[in-house]
Amino acid sequence: MASVTDAPPPAIQRDEETLSSALDEAIPPRIYDRNLLIATWNVRAFGGLTRKWVADADDSPTRDLQSIRVIGEIIRRFDVVALQEVRGDLEALRETLAFLGSDWGLILTDVTRGAPGNDERLGFLFDQRKVQIGGLAAELVVPREELDDIGPDALQRQFARTPYAVSFRCGDESFVLVTLHVLYGDSATERTGELRAIAAWLDRWARDSDAWDHNLIALGDFNIDRMGDERYDAFTSTGLHVPADLHRVPRTLFSDPEDPNKQKFYDQIAWFTEADSRPALSLAHERSGYFDFRDVALPRRDLSDFQLSWRISDHYPLWSEFSL
Repeated sequence: MASVTDAPPPAIQRDEETLSSALDEAIPPRIYDRNLLIATWNVRAFGGLTRKWVADADDSPTRDLQSIRVIGEIIRRFDVVALQEVRGDLEALRETLAFLGSDWGLILTDVTRGAPGNDERLGFLFDQRKVQIGGLAAELVVPREELDDIGPDALQRQFARTPYAVSFRCGDESFVLVTLHVLYGDSATERTGELRAIAAWLDRWARDSDAWDHNLIALGDFNIDRMGDERYDAFTSTGLHVPADLHRVPRTLFSDPEDPNKQKFYDQIAWFTEADSRPALSLAHERSGYFDFRDVALPRRDLSDFQLSWRISDHYPLWSEFSL
């Protein structure tokens, strides 16, 4: 049986050269003692795979070994990546980790039970030569007695998929990454409560003198439709700052810059700046962006965006570069 660590067929090797060149152009190089590259990526239904280099049309799942190598090649361009939609079935993730090699570490949650949890986990992949676990791993739970403090309309239950916070170290810098995948719900208004609650939770953390670390970065799939709408305002209500160079970039394969109804801003990276006596992020932001893999992920296959989304993802990875 083929493995992702086997030498791929020559045609796939040529595809990988095309992908590598595109990544070189789109993403800053990782420099050991100069920069830190943090990314977030919702990898669609990241669970099982078909152990063939190229899955047949009737195979299920259609994600195959070439797809895993594409996902892994994109991930390895960053120092730490927050992953959403990791499923209970870990086969695809385990193969990705095998492709990345022994220098890479993984930390993730257990499966969120119940229908809203969608059999999902949240996790982080990180290059241990550059980034190490800082000692803290926590799920963010709102105490019952604090629900009214957040606001009577903010949250009438716990998070559908509990946000996950992990502390990391990179050289002399330490920081906490908080990732989540907000429940999509039957209507957009159903997301507002979770977004307002996570914003309030992070604000309290940042102001807590006994907190593990005040360098907080929130990243993940927040299911925000557009800048300036109710969901975006709830997310930024306590001062979370989204870098300007992420304001207009597409988040999914199905985004259309020309159609306001298809300009979805689901995925975000945000942090606090100096304001209201709250410690600001000490990492110096350099630039942010996304990676459009549509034409270079599986270039020989002539796939529709929908078909590609089940092999790679329907979301683009978002990233931010910080100087050290």
